[in-house]
Amino acid sequence: MWNPYENNRQHPHDFTIKYQFYTLEERGRKKLPIQGYRCDFAYKGDDITTTGIYAMHPEFEDEEGRLILDSQRPVHREGQARMWILFGEMREQIHRHRIQVGTRGYFMEGPRRVGEVEVTSLVGLLTNPVD
Repeated sequence: MWNPYENNRQHPHDFTIKYQFYTLEERGRKKLPIQGYRCDFAYKGDDITTTGIYAMHPEFEDEEGRLILDSQRPVHREGQARMWILFGEMREQIHRHRIQVGTRGYFMEGPRRVGEVEVTSLVGLLTNPVD
């Protein structure tokens, strides 16, 4: 059973996204991840050799917009997820200035893109703690 990030962090997620994982033929993952997947994030258009990638983790929702609590079954190839910026100082220094509805990016596993994302709403990005 998944323990939602909100229980530990005591604030809401930063933003929501719609996502799509690449297929194996598109150089994606062999298997779809489960809830608790810890990938990183890169902004579309960034050269990650210069900017790097960012510690942001998704929490996947079901078709009804409810958080998936079953941490044993794979998530859908495409759907919606809640995104959590792991370091408050990065939220303040970088992400509050870059993320808005429509911002596009990628799920990253090291330097490899494994899925595409688009920001659909801002939730706690502008009000969540910096530290």
